[in-house]
Amino acid sequence: MEKRKIRVGKVVSDKMDKTVVVAVETRRHHPLYKKAFKHVKRYKAHDATNTCRIGDEVRIAETRPLSKEKRWRVVEIVSQRESAEESQPG
Repeated sequence: MEKRKIRVGKVVSDKMDKTVVVAVETRRHHPLYKKAFKHVKRYKAHDATNTCRIGDEVRIAETRPLSKEKRWRVVEIVSQRESAEESQPG
């Protein structure tokens, strides 16, 4: 049985219903000059419970096509961002 691809990224948009946009950052090397640079790919992932918020770090897994652009689903929230209300004293 084939293993499904897993990625870890940061939620950059949660405006859609049951969908989040996750930016996955990887480091690549230039083929000629060998300099390392960041490469960011954005995936639309299914969030059935609408629990993910912008800034959360999530683990997504490859799945069957759920819509025109959605082929990933949120497996777990690795870490949640601290909200602005909690971090400000008073």
